[in-house]
Amino acid sequence: MERLSQHYSFDTICEIIQQFASCMDDYPFVYDLQEDRYFLSELASERFALEQTLFSDVETRLMELVYPDDWETLAKDLRALQKGEKQDHNLSYRWMGKDHRPIWINCRGRVLKDENGRPKYLLGCINEIGIKPIADNVSGMLESRAIQDVLTGYYDNWENGYILRFGIDDFKDINEKFGMEYGDYVLHGVANCILDSLLPGQRAYRVVADEFLVMDFMYGSIEDAQELYRRVRTAVDKFIESNQYEAVYTISGGVLTCMDVIEPTYSEIMKISQFALSEAKGRGKNQLYIFHTEDYQKFLRKRALLRELRLSIAGGFEGFRLFFQPIVSASKGEIYASEALLRFQMRNGESVSPMEFIPILEESGLIIPIGKWILEKAIDMCITCQAKLPDFRVSINLSYIQILKSPIIDEIYQHVIDSGLHPYSLIVELTESGYLENTPSVKRVWDNLKKFGVSIAIDDFGTGYSNLQSIGNMMPNIVKLDRGFTVKALQNRYENQLMSHIIEMVHSLDLKICVEGIETKEELEKIRELSPDYIQGFYFGRPCAKEEFVEKFLGMNL
Repeated sequence: MERLSQHYSFDTICEIIQQFASCMDDYPFVYDLQEDRYFLSELASERFALEQTLFSDVETRLMELVYPDDWETLAKDLRALQKGEKQDHNLSYRWMGKDHRPIWINCRGRVLKDENGRPKYLLGCINEIGIKPIADNVSGMLESRAIQDVLTGYYDNWENGYILRFGIDDFKDINEKFGMEYGDYVLHGVANCILDSLLPGQRAYRVVADEFLVMDFMYGSIEDAQELYRRVRTAVDKFIESNQYEAVYTISGGVLTCMDVIEPTYSEIMKISQFALSEAKGRGKNQLYIFHTEDYQKFLRKRALLRELRLSIAGGFEGFRLFFQPIVSASKGEIYASEALLRFQMRNGESVSPMEFIPILEESGLIIPIGKWILEKAIDMCITCQAKLPDFRVSINLSYIQILKSPIIDEIYQHVIDSGLHPYSLIVELTESGYLENTPSVKRVWDNLKKFGVSIAIDDFGTGYSNLQSIGNMMPNIVKLDRGFTVKALQNRYENQLMSHIIEMVHSLDLKICVEGIETKEELEKIRELSPDYIQGFYFGRPCAKEEFVEKFLGMNL
C-alpha cells in the first residue's frame, strides 16, 4: 500500500477510483493530506449536497457538507490523521443530502505515507448506513429493493400476471412470547414454505418485517394466485405441526392482477399490495383478499377525508359546524331542549354525512379535540337560549373513545363551572352500543356525572344492541328510542305493543323517555297515545345553525 502513494500521483489514483466506482454502490475517495485536495466518486454528487467531487480547502468544504452536530468529531479525527497520530479512519456521521436532509454514512480509510514516512493520502470508501439491503439473510430472500431492478424489464409487457403479498398474522405475539431468535426461525420457515410453493418463473421477496411478496409475470391468473395461497397455507400448517405446535399462527394474503396497477412503479405496487394484505387481515385474517377497485377507492376516500379532518381541526375547526334540533315536551308541545349535532364541509364545498366522518373521527382519536369544541359550543348555545327559556337544556353526544382516552369528566366539570351553567342543564348521550362494549369505564363516568348533576341519556335504544339490563345498570335519566324502532311501532301492531311496554317499564323506574324520528302529524298523534315524555324529529324541525334555531323556536334575534 505504501508503494501506491510513492509511485502513483493523486490524479492517477483519482482515475483508478473513477474506473472502479462504476462497479460499486459505495463511494470510494482519496484525500491528499499534504496538498489539501479531495476526490470522491462522481456518483456521490447525485446523492449528497456536492457541487463538485474534486475540491481543495478540504476542511472548509467538508464543514459545509457534514451535519453541524457531527463536525467536531470528524475534524478531531482528521487532524490526528494529518499529524500521523493514527493510521486508520473509521467514523459514522452524517452528510447533507441533495434535499438538505442528513444521511448517515460510515467512512473508513487508511493513511498512506510518502518515502519520508509522512502521511500523504487518506484512501478509503464511504457507504450509507441506513440504506436498505438488497438481500435478507433471515428469510433467504431478496429484499424489496431488488424489485425495482426487476420491474424495469416488464414495463412494456405489464398486463399479464399477478402480485400476491403474504403476511404472518399476529407475528408480534410470537416475538413477545418466544423471543426474537425464535421469531427469526419462524420467518425463515415461512419463507421456505413460500419458496417451495413457487412455480418456475415466479419471484419472491421479503418486503418488510413479516411480509413477503410474490410476483408472477408468466400469465398467472387470480385462480392461480388462490391456488398458490392454498399451497403456502398448507405448507405453513405442516411447518407448525413439525414443530409440535410450539407456536400456532396463520398467514393472510392480498392479491391483485397487474392490470389493477395503473402505474407499474415500485411505490405503487407496494402501496396497493399493502392495502390488499391489510384488507385480508382486517376481515378476520387467515384468508386471501382479492383486490377490488371499489374497495380501494373507498380506502382512498377515507384517507383523504381523514386528512381534511386533521387540517380542519388544526386550523381552528374550520369546516365544522354545530347544528341544533329541537326536543319537544310531548304533553305541552313546547320546546324542552335541543340536541347538538355535528356537521362537516370539506374545503371543496362538499358536505359530508355524519355517518361517514364521525366513525373516522372516532377511529383516529380526533373525536377528542372535536368533542371539547362541541362541549364549549353547546354550553354557549344553552346559555343563550336560557335568556328566553330559563329551563332550556342542551344535549350532546359522547363517544366511548372520549371516555376511554380522555379526561372527559374533568373537561365537563371545568366547562360547566367556568360557564356558570347549572349541571342539570346539560344532557350527555351515549349510544347503547358504546355502553355495552365498555361497561366498567362508562359506568364510572356515568356515576360521576350523575353525582355532579348532569343528566344521562341512552341514545339509539332499540337499534340492535338493545338490552333492558343496561337500563337497570345505568339508571339513566332519559331513554331515547331510535327512529328505526319508531317506524316499526307505527307500522306493526306487535312492535307498537313492544314500544308501549318499554315506555311503561321506563316510567315505572321513574325515568323519562324520548321518541325520535317523528316526521308527520299522523305519526305524532299515534306516538302520543303511548305517552312518551319527549318527542324529536323533522316534524318539529330539522337540525339548523344556532342563529336560525333561536330565531325560529325562541323568537330571538342574535
